[in-house]
Amino acid sequence: MASFQKHVNHELSPMACPVDLDDVDLFGVGAQEHWYEAYEILHRESPVFRIEGGGITPGTDAYVLTKFADVDMVVKDPVRFPSLTARRIAALAEQGLTAEEAYASNHNLMQTSMMSLRPTQELYFKHRRELTDPWVGPGALRHRDMIAQHANDLIDEWIDDGDVEFISRFARPLPQRVMSSILGFPQEDIPQLAAWGDAAVTPFVHGTGLKHEMTPEQTEDMIARLDGFQDYIYEQVKAKRLDPQDDMVSFLCSVTYEALDRKLTDIEIAGIVHAMILGGLETTQYALEEQAQLLCENQGVYERLRGDRSLLRSFTEETMRMRAPTHGLSTRTTANDEVLQGVKVPAGSLLHLRFAAANVDEEEFECPYELDLERERLTRHVTFSAGPRVCPGATLSRLEQQIAWGTLLDRIESIEYGDDNDWMHQPGIMLGTLRLNLRFGKADVPMSLGTGR
Repeated sequence: MASFQKHVNHELSPMACPVDLDDVDLFGVGAQEHWYEAYEILHRESPVFRIEGGGITPGTDAYVLTKFADVDMVVKDPVRFPSLTARRIAALAEQGLTAEEAYASNHNLMQTSMMSLRPTQELYFKHRRELTDPWVGPGALRHRDMIAQHANDLIDEWIDDGDVEFISRFARPLPQRVMSSILGFPQEDIPQLAAWGDAAVTPFVHGTGLKHEMTPEQTEDMIARLDGFQDYIYEQVKAKRLDPQDDMVSFLCSVTYEALDRKLTDIEIAGIVHAMILGGLETTQYALEEQAQLLCENQGVYERLRGDRSLLRSFTEETMRMRAPTHGLSTRTTANDEVLQGVKVPAGSLLHLRFAAANVDEEEFECPYELDLERERLTRHVTFSAGPRVCPGATLSRLEQQIAWGTLLDRIESIEYGDDNDWMHQPGIMLGTLRLNLRFGKADVPMSLGTGR
């Protein structure tokens, strides 16, 4: 059995490493320490893994898809495999509630604010093209210098120390600072924004099972921790309407949304901001952290990248394939009866798409656990999903990763693991260790100060 990491803490995990199909549990406490071992078993013995009673409604089942061909097909066909989120948004819209009324009942700002903006696939395309692409899609290229400046500022804080806790001092604050700059929020508000962001992702970290179910106590605590978030965004919207700047919130306040031929409401803007804060932080943080580990574990790659920056894109794409930040999401359903990998999947079933497993499917990727900078078609992985509902911020995340490592390569000559790493992963669906201590050698002469080129 291939080992996905040289450093994975099986011994401290509450769960034993699986050796056969009966042992596989992707959602139990400590499962994160054994995900990749489980994927090899599922690929071999049960590529469409049925979870009895795990469906959306009582009496229906859920199915975990782990093969690349299946996951890739499902995400590219929203008619045959409808989006669960889109279904929920459409259901809210059909109730005749205002967005504010719906938010008061379900406390999901992103979903309720989207009721009028993108309940259909056509509106989803227009929403992205008109509202988010100019800032986190293709338009993200405008942020290159800003990202490099934030990366350099962070490195300045510890470059003379010789060691660093990489997550708290670089991988996490970089996307936080970048997203705050894009939105036009004060940098001093980042700690509070981070606290609200942590609260909003509670179901995906502390929820149980493939549906991220929470206890009433957990839900009550999450709502309490989110207190003030909506009001904060409204205050920012009010200020931007009075004094617009060159930032995303000012743009959203002034733009006429052509799909509906009107300006956006405050709650619609708040929902987009909410989505940016959630989606713009987690993926990049965990990608950077796992990339640092892969550089420590693969001798010679760091030196190779320092000598040839044209390989940075290959490096970031290949590492995102190997260790996808988001391992899986229960985001699709079956509109009709299906047969996947010889397994009958009834209409109305919930599909849990295991992106990380698809990315290491040896039928699609030869030697999937090896870091190969010459791998063909490097971007075909499904880390950002694929097809018409690919992650809106994929361009921004890719840009941040490449500039981050370009800056680090400029200013740091070498990196290796530091002391006191325990390799334990956080709970939930994201792959990320709780801390990562690195030891590094400062470059005598910085190469180009973080252009990432």
